[in-house]
Amino acid sequence: MSQYKIEAGTAQHIGDRHEQQDRIGLFTAPKAPGYLMAVVADGMGGLSGGALAAEQVLRTAKQTFDLFSPQTDDVPGMLATIARDAHTIIKLSAISSEKKPHSTLVVLVITPERSAVWAHVGDSRLYRFDGPNCAERTTDHSYVESLVREGKISKAEARDHHLSNVLLSALGSHDSEPEVTVRRYDGLKPGDSFLLCTDGLWHYFSDAELGAAVAVNTPRQASELLINKARERAAGQSADNCTLAIVKFGEPQKEERSYTVSKMRRAV
Repeated sequence: MSQYKIEAGTAQHIGDRHEQQDRIGLFTAPKAPGYLMAVVADGMGGLSGGALAAEQVLRTAKQTFDLFSPQTDDVPGMLATIARDAHTIIKLSAISSEKKPHSTLVVLVITPERSAVWAHVGDSRLYRFDGPNCAERTTDHSYVESLVREGKISKAEARDHHLSNVLLSALGSHDSEPEVTVRRYDGLKPGDSFLLCTDGLWHYFSDAELGAAVAVNTPRQASELLINKARERAAGQSADNCTLAIVKFGEPQKEERSYTVSKMRRAV
């Protein structure tokens, strides 16, 4: 069972857009005590279309997690189901709404066995930190990331590339099935933390800056700091919606003993 204290928080900012099309959620499972889910979705597809897609991702994730039971289901399979079902429903909604809604997805599940399992589609990211150090992060399903992977451009060049918003995989696409990447980490311990966020946040920070902010602050403090700094660095240049979730693991609270030997003798 868990031997750590979990702190979690979420935050959003509309940026300089006319509508908040990101969605975010933290959920527990009725049939799986001790399990925690964090979800971030970045909607795309014009006015209201993106919000519709991201909302569907959140709804599908919650409904699927509500039915999850560790006795009969496995977490990686559940995450794949969430992505697949959300993708199908978003495609169907495009027909009735006459819009072209799409969404990214990044979802994390923490288990009582000190394990973390996550999945992502698109360029919304998950970072895993060991203290302030970035131990790993998801690899974007984007054209620019493929150029970095092939050695055609550097990470520095990728940051402000003019095609940085071109995705190779997204939920709701009618051209292809989404690429769903699932990863796992076992052996969680105090000092570990996770950051899930949309490109409206990570675009403005290095991995080291994100790790430092999360490590030395509570989730609420880190959220305020990161969003304020992202807004400052965007400088009003058509900044995107900004959304994040933070999950941190700390030392378990020690039981405070208020009794003395003399009190115990009197009680006996």
